[in-house]
Amino acid sequence: MNRMYLCIAVVCMMISLRLGAEEIRVNIAEAVELSKEKPQGASFQLGCADAALISLDRDTRFFSGVELELSAPQLWLNSQDGLAVILYSNPEKPPVKGVSDISATQLRMDALANKIQTVYQVPLKQNHTLRNTPYVTVLSNVVSPQDFPVVFRIMPIVRDIGEDVQNMRFQLTAKPILTNEGAVKINIRYPPALQNKPYTALIDDRVTEHPEDEHLLKEGPHHLMLISNDYRNESRRFILERGKTIDITITLQDLTPLILFETPDNAKIFLDNVRFAASLAPKPVEPGSHEVKIQVSDYTIIKSIYARKGKTYRIAFTVDLDVSEED
Repeated sequence: MNRMYLCIAVVCMMISLRLGAEEIRVNIAEAVELSKEKPQGASFQLGCADAALISLDRDTRFFSGVELELSAPQLWLNSQDGLAVILYSNPEKPPVKGVSDISATQLRMDALANKIQTVYQVPLKQNHTLRNTPYVTVLSNVVSPQDFPVVFRIMPIVRDIGEDVQNMRFQLTAKPILTNEGAVKINIRYPPALQNKPYTALIDDRVTEHPEDEHLLKEGPHHLMLISNDYRNESRRFILERGKTIDITITLQDLTPLILFETPDNAKIFLDNVRFAASLAPKPVEPGSHEVKIQVSDYTIIKSIYARKGKTYRIAFTVDLDVSEED
């Protein structure tokens, strides 16, 4: 039996013995925590009998999976088989850097092929969209974030692997696979005199239950609308980035009509024959008919308006200049 077939036989035998948790001794050479804040992940080197501990940040909402890319030195292409890659999950007691005896569940074991790059993807969600390709192997097991950390191990599977292989250094790059989603958190502030009246929230024209909860949405532009019989309707447009959360704060306003004046500094403003000081802030008025009078020097304009609930009226004082051409 040549060396390649011996390696395959050893791997098959070890897979057949895989039942529940295994007691193993590993040398944890590196440990890394993956987070959405560092989508590029981390890279480090492992020897032919080393392992890496891969853990996850607490916030895994945007994680679809984890990618583990093992890059071999050029010399490995000319080597004979003799190494395996093994992935473990759910260690009963997470190991620390150095030699540790652990009990963990084996997820996968493969003889390490004579190629420069080997890529594994570990799905974290049942509805993931990860797919096997000639260059990427997707684990059939869905590994819950609760089963992390995982241990990625390189291990000799023959007695004599040769001095060249013993001295080889492999590079492992571990990084999160993010979904194409972001999150929005809507914060509602109520007017002091009108608390907790009902409203309907629509995101992208779809009614949203529990609008003040956090909502995961596809990255890109979105439209939020709040509709109510007790407050003014509100509309906001926002853009979500992948793996990012944004907060939108909306201060609800009651349905009292508002009048906004835009006049020169020397203008005198009268509303229903009562003068008031000009201000950039809108002036609340009762619904119904009102008379507006504006005086600038000897020039006076009087207009009537009918104010409706939930509406804002902009009144701008303008002086037009008419230019005509004659023969």
